[in-house]
Amino acid sequence: MRLAVFELYFEDLESAKRFYRDTLGLELTGEQSGHHAQFGTNPFLCLERRGAESYPSRDKAVVFIEVSELQAMVERLRERILQFEAGAPGRPAWAVLHDRKGTTYS
Repeated sequence: MRLAVFELYFEDLESAKRFYRDTLGLELTGEQSGHHAQFGTNPFLCLERRGAESYPSRDKAVVFIEVSELQAMVERLRERILQFEAGAPGRPAWAVLHDRKGTTYS
């Protein structure tokens, strides 16, 4: 396993982007206007506009963890999986899960 992405959600994405770039001095490494801004690489911090995505974590902080055998992990954690996508052509598979207290994870 390895940490891949830390994602935070904001109503005002531009203000958040300015804070992380101009105040904290993080390097902006990519962005999609009105959707997200990325800082750093491998792992990276992603600032996303609240509501830009439809998955259950869209309004919270999200930690993305890469695993070598996603299907095996999904089977092991089946009762906690909220959503699983096998991956469209050219896109990786991913799963969203939550802990026993109801916190959602991607």
